[in-house]
Amino acid sequence: MIRRDFLARLLGLAACGTLSPPLAGAAPTEDKPSSPPTTDGQPFGKDWLRETARRLAGEPFVAPTDARPPWLAAMTWDDYQALNNFRIDHSLWAGGELPFQARFFHLGLYFHHPVKIHEVADGLARPITFSPEMFKYGPRVKDRIPAQVGDLGFAGFRVNSRADWDRDMFSFLGASYFRAVGASKQYGLSARGLAIDTAMDRPEEFPAFRSFWLERPAPDATALTLHALLDSPSVAGAYSFAVTPGDITVMEVECHLFPRRPIERLGIAPMTSMYQCGENDRRIADDYRPEIHDSDGLALWTGAGERIWRPILNPHYIRVNSFSDDNPRGFGLLQRDQNFDHYQDNGANYHKRPSLWVEPVGDWGRGMVQLVELPTADETLDNIVAFWNPAEPAQPGREMSFRYRLYWGAHPPKRPTVAEVVATRVGVGGVPGVKHTGPLRKFVLDFQGGSLPQLPETAKVEAVVAASRGEIRDVATHPMRESDLWRCHFDLSADGSEPVDLRCFLRDAGEALSETWLYQWSPPPPERC
Repeated sequence: MIRRDFLARLLGLAACGTLSPPLAGAAPTEDKPSSPPTTDGQPFGKDWLRETARRLAGEPFVAPTDARPPWLAAMTWDDYQALNNFRIDHSLWAGGELPFQARFFHLGLYFHHPVKIHEVADGLARPITFSPEMFKYGPRVKDRIPAQVGDLGFAGFRVNSRADWDRDMFSFLGASYFRAVGASKQYGLSARGLAIDTAMDRPEEFPAFRSFWLERPAPDATALTLHALLDSPSVAGAYSFAVTPGDITVMEVECHLFPRRPIERLGIAPMTSMYQCGENDRRIADDYRPEIHDSDGLALWTGAGERIWRPILNPHYIRVNSFSDDNPRGFGLLQRDQNFDHYQDNGANYHKRPSLWVEPVGDWGRGMVQLVELPTADETLDNIVAFWNPAEPAQPGREMSFRYRLYWGAHPPKRPTVAEVVATRVGVGGVPGVKHTGPLRKFVLDFQGGSLPQLPETAKVEAVVAASRGEIRDVATHPMRESDLWRCHFDLSADGSEPVDLRCFLRDAGEALSETWLYQWSPPPPERC
């Protein structure tokens, strides 16, 4: 899974923190605004899109071909930067009278297949046509652009809002990938329309959005509505998004899926992130930065009401963990640690990366949240995936529909009322200066929030710890006098090479005081000569 860090420059985002925010409400002031060429338009509606996806699923899949002409296919990464400088006066809805503007990405580099983009106004869809006049071609590539360039189409698009015309609200670019920002205006992890056969013994299938329809907003609109047609060898789908910007950007998503063939592992509301190293996993740590990650844990809110926190890792081998549930209330990959001192990186700004929370709408039934962790030595590669895998199998001729909300921001919209796990540390077990036999690992957990700050130091807070195998030793819990944290630590003694599943939560007088911490510790593989 290729990471999109290089897109920070394409997206006009201040990835290095050097771009000053514009005055709120200020519209771009380049040349006189222009409108993309259009035709008379065709009737468009959600029902039409749904039936189009249904009909498409009944036809053989036609793989798109590389649409780049030779002069474009020959361009390097640096060339593409000089190529992909969109003129904001050519934005869809340029001028500032409407609350949103859409800007487009040039075909090229990793993006070989154009997507069709339409504007919808008064129930009619009109295609937006590519023109080289939409882009400022830099000196590096200007002389290589032919005098006559046809309709290349676009690789994708990004959207800005009146609150900040210079920095993106969200973008769609590549396969079914999309991203959004919250109050920090910093991109981080990605979402996808759909995941198919992730981390199985065959290549993963990446469905793609082939066409988009952007609804012209009213002057007083607070949300932007768009639609997309998804297609792949295994499935066709109709998607609708209603996006509301704010400190937390909210996306209301509705999707209707029509499988062409059985799908063994279907990923609904998938998200893709990066974790290289952190306080709980330092195996790749030859770096001046203490932590390097977009997300530090998977949070779950089960249908039964239990709150779960599972720190993520950079494993030695591919790992897939499944968390069975019935009608989940929510799940997401979070960046709980937002302390700059823990990252020391004012270029990547990992402390500003948003969390992404999925809130199911309606009855999702039985299934499982699946977490995929892939080994990586490179922070430019996404190695973490999470999604909902429904128990109902995906079969040809059977429509599957899902509605959910995506929340992009510093925190999920509804945080636990009990204490949260804010740090997990792992190291050599035992007591310094005291010899012990056999492998021994120490786990140190810090809890914060809930009713913990109101408890006296003499409170009888108990840590309930369990392991799938091995022996738990020396469990202790105490308040941290220097802060409002409570700390739990224990040792694990476990022989063998099989992973150990760990579970811990705090309670007082039989009442849970914290969310449940889950962890999978894998003994390191034997060193090879």
